Amino acid sequence: MKIGLIGFNIGPASGADAVDVAQQAEAIGVESIWTFEHVMIPLDYQSKYPYTADGKMGVPPETNMIDPLIGLTAVAAATKTLRLGTGVNILPQINPLLLAKQAASLDFISSGRLMLGVGIGWLEEEFDAMGVSFKARGRRHDDYIEAMRKVWSGEVVEHESEHISWHGFKSYPVPVQDPLPIVIGGSKGKAFERIAKYAQGWYAPTADIAQLQKEMGSLADACAAIGRDPSEIEVSTMWIPQAEPDSAQAFADAGVGRLIVPMAALAGMGSSPVEQVQRFGDEVMTKFT
Repeated sequence: MKIGLIGFNIGPASGADAVDVAQQAEAIGVESIWTFEHVMIPLDYQSKYPYTADGKMGVPPETNMIDPLIGLTAVAAATKTLRLGTGVNILPQINPLLLAKQAASLDFISSGRLMLGVGIGWLEEEFDAMGVSFKARGRRHDDYIEAMRKVWSGEVVEHESEHISWHGFKSYPVPVQDPLPIVIGGSKGKAFERIAKYAQGWYAPTADIAQLQKEMGSLADACAAIGRDPSEIEVSTMWIPQAEPDSAQAFADAGVGRLIVPMAALAGMGSSPVEQVQRFGDEVMTKFT
């Protein structure tokens, strides 16, 4: 079982300790480190976050949230084996050519360690602030993935669609990994259809084993509909080891390949994020070696 940590770019772990946190994670055998993304957090919003009962994301507007690709670039320069995941970036609100360039560059300088997690987004107020339409974001998300793959191919790019008009150019460097792993997050709407069609990985937004088992069935159905083997899709899910310390095997039996622990869940393990990760290594990671 692979073990990841998420949230090194947010809150207490996002400051001067961020690189130290990543280096400590690598030292204790953590396989990957993951980021959250929001460009801004409104003081108030009507949009409903789909994964909490109250529809709120759970962090105040004053929360430090380092840009994921900038944070992961700093980590890439200071580590050797740690894989670098975005969990997830909001694809339809960004220029896809710029993101394709940034992702390829990060994969290139990290010697092939990026996992580009993407989702369609839910916070309409953020789209408004970015000057991007919230409508049709699902169609743009899918179109952008197809178009970015062409950029990463190293071939001449030709892509004409409802949202993009790209012709007669190349963009280098190309990613080291072929394909560059796309990880799609979420379980609402057409998430499973998108995962089956476009992704190498699924980021499941749950730590509930019963919920996950149900959703694995939905993923299998979506794969069957297009003739894809669901075992080709690496499944990552949230894990709170203190809540269910012996549940790792159940997740593995359900088909999960990676358990991702929120940094916030380590808050009681030390006075600093680095100490918390070190203790996590002593108390949890030793069970996986």
